[in-house]
Amino acid sequence: MDVLDSDIKYLPSVGPRRAELFGKELGIFTFRDLIYFFPFRYVDRSRFYAISEIDSATAYIQLRGVIRDMRIVGAQRGKRLVAVLSDDTGSIDLVFFQGIKWVSERIKTGKEYIVFGKPSVFNGEINMVHPEIDEVSSARPGTGAMTGVYPSTEHLKNSMVTNKVIGKLQAAVWEKCADSIRETLPAWLISDKGLCSLREALHNIHFPKDVQSLAKAQQRLKFEELFYLQLSLLKQKNVRMRASNGLVFKRLGDAFNDTYNNLKFPLTGAQKRVLKEIRADVTSGRQMNRLLEGDVGSGKTLVAILSALQAIDNGYQACIMAPTEVLAEQHYRGVGKFVNTEKVRCALLTGSTKTKERREIYAGLEDGSIDLVFGTHALIEDKVKFAALGLAVIDEQHRFGVEQRSRLWSKSETVPHILVMTATPIPRTLAMTLFGDLDISVIDELPPGRKPVVTKHVGENHRQKVYDFMRRQIDAGRQVFVVYPLIKESEKMDYENLESGYLAITEEFKPPKYVTAVVHGQQTTENKAHDMALFVEGKAQILVATSVIEVGVDIPNASVMVIESAERFGLSQLHQLRGRVGRGSAESYCILMTGYKLSKESRQRIEIMCRTTDGFELAEADLRMRGPGDFEGTRQSGLAIDLHIADLAKDNPVLADARETASRVLENDPLLTAPGNRILVDNLAKLKTEIKDYSNIS
Repeated sequence: MDVLDSDIKYLPSVGPRRAELFGKELGIFTFRDLIYFFPFRYVDRSRFYAISEIDSATAYIQLRGVIRDMRIVGAQRGKRLVAVLSDDTGSIDLVFFQGIKWVSERIKTGKEYIVFGKPSVFNGEINMVHPEIDEVSSARPGTGAMTGVYPSTEHLKNSMVTNKVIGKLQAAVWEKCADSIRETLPAWLISDKGLCSLREALHNIHFPKDVQSLAKAQQRLKFEELFYLQLSLLKQKNVRMRASNGLVFKRLGDAFNDTYNNLKFPLTGAQKRVLKEIRADVTSGRQMNRLLEGDVGSGKTLVAILSALQAIDNGYQACIMAPTEVLAEQHYRGVGKFVNTEKVRCALLTGSTKTKERREIYAGLEDGSIDLVFGTHALIEDKVKFAALGLAVIDEQHRFGVEQRSRLWSKSETVPHILVMTATPIPRTLAMTLFGDLDISVIDELPPGRKPVVTKHVGENHRQKVYDFMRRQIDAGRQVFVVYPLIKESEKMDYENLESGYLAITEEFKPPKYVTAVVHGQQTTENKAHDMALFVEGKAQILVATSVIEVGVDIPNASVMVIESAERFGLSQLHQLRGRVGRGSAESYCILMTGYKLSKESRQRIEIMCRTTDGFELAEADLRMRGPGDFEGTRQSGLAIDLHIADLAKDNPVLADARETASRVLENDPLLTAPGNRILVDNLAKLKTEIKDYSNIS
């Protein structure tokens, strides 16, 4: 067995208990996992500071001095160990609130130590709380140079697994594994890109002797990580394009032409451009696999319907799958605005569809009498079979896993064209990584007449002014959304906040003059549908809701969106919520309500929201501020491979270079059969546990 695959518990100073902790907290199970567990930042320990140089604004620093005194101060909760460190220029207190017995047994007065930590101020005096402290003779690897700071958790810290401990374990695992590290890139590629060897990169990522060696290590590891990701995605795309014969939609018949010619408004230039791209796909003889990005209200749904009509004109069926019943129902209700439903038979299939109607829809899909079906996850249930599915549209695609989307393929003998859509603008770097195997279209133009939504930030102390503004809007015939956050970790409290907010609004806007509806996830389906219908039909002027209305509610008469605790939402979600208003001709407003105290990041998000309504600008800012993981709600969620070191918010040039290189490799050697590329095949095979091969599905 390769020593790199050894269980982490066999590394000295780890053992079974710590191994379990590493696995649970950090996902580290083997020696290899530990070596590929990289620091997220570094501190320069190449110099020692004099104690007289320190002030409260100084960042992490390193001192060298003698412990002159040690004493226990205080009692019970306030008990602490204070050690006085002195050098030729002065003295500083080192303070320990935890592990007092352990520290006091290992530190001796009169001995010289190297101390590393961050200065702080207590009672006007500068001190260091819980610094790292080593005897000069036993300083750990990296002391006196660039030192890595590793990701950690509260559980690890409470279990005395400090950054110092992780650093020592990295030194131990390196000693055991250094000679077993094998190169993972071809020699020609390393030479072509001027990269250092893998062994050199892994050593210098943990123990860099200077900034230059660290930069070379980071460049090598980032490039390799992104190169293999792009190679995998592009290879899958190549396989699919070579292997699958796509349906050819030659005709533009009555269904498409009647709808297109009878539209009550002209398509935007962006809509026309995307339709041409889709038309080129469905007439090419290759299967379409396209992502359609479009900001809120840009007209993606109409493009999807016109694409579906091309399938229907050629004797095939189409389906449009949405993540929520609200959105599926909205699409189904809206299709009649554009399409002659007497000639194009449409159906709606969701979890709420009654049994008798469900059976009729199953039969209509299987015998081909239903042309276009809208639905939710119900469309991928086993009982659903199509006579000839020609196009599958997946709306808000990030709500569906790839495996779920792939089940559409089993529904028909034909291999359908695939169009996935999102109203969440995705920065180019993230799109290249999340959807590197898809062709991408963008609707970057709003329909004429759409006015930008006016966005204002309002503090809690101005709530009455907000109520007064809502009243004026309602008295002018408009409707208002009031949205509360719903975070899983604080779900119970969030629901309580919503309920108390609902009561406060009904107290302020008393019935029967004002009607307030409420929609949230704890209601029964019937109650939710009833209240939603009140608002949709204009019988309720105010809708109090959780972010369940983020996607899929189209109320042209709603002109005000009040977002409570707006600081708790991400930029993309705030933008989605804002997109629920501004759909009619009236001036519309988004009011961001926040508490008094805002973090720096929260304030930045609120300021950006007030400054721009450009979804792509907001998405780029969201990626910079929160990272790609938070973009989908979890760390690096949705990526084809976990990224150990590359940062999609900062490493766009590396990603572009990696993609161009991977594309060039496959252009010259599509199946990677050349002897010099054997190493690429071997390493792609090793990564198959992380990179799933979806080359035969969408």
